[in-house]
Amino acid sequence: MRQGGRRRNRMVAEINVVPYIDVMLVLLVIFMVTAPLLEQGVEVALPETASEPLPIEPNQEPVIVSVDADGLAYLNVGQEDQAIDLATLQDQVAKIVRQRPDVQVTLRGDGQVSYQVIMQVMSALQAAGAKNLGLVSKAP
Repeated sequence: MRQGGRRRNRMVAEINVVPYIDVMLVLLVIFMVTAPLLEQGVEVALPETASEPLPIEPNQEPVIVSVDADGLAYLNVGQEDQAIDLATLQDQVAKIVRQRPDVQVTLRGDGQVSYQVIMQVMSALQAAGAKNLGLVSKAP
């Protein structure tokens, strides 16, 4: 007979983590490849100027309005890559400004678009209540 009359069976459960590491590495490679492709906004050839960058508030993303070479306006909130008219732009920015009165609105205008179009968009943004309005340019 055995000592103590009982046999102790010790089962140790081990988790094989190698497959989990493989999946994690594959996901990491996928994210590293796709992240640069997720460029936000519309393709705009910004004018080149030497200027100081605007201070960006922490934890507050600015509202970005883009105007392409054809004079079409785009808003980075909601519909992606869909041109909107000035009345709709003004209405949507006004809704954002009502929720966040100190929101920073930046205007990205193509260098080839006329000054008149940029002024019309700026006027619509100011009429929407945007007090903190900045223009985006590219360093030379």
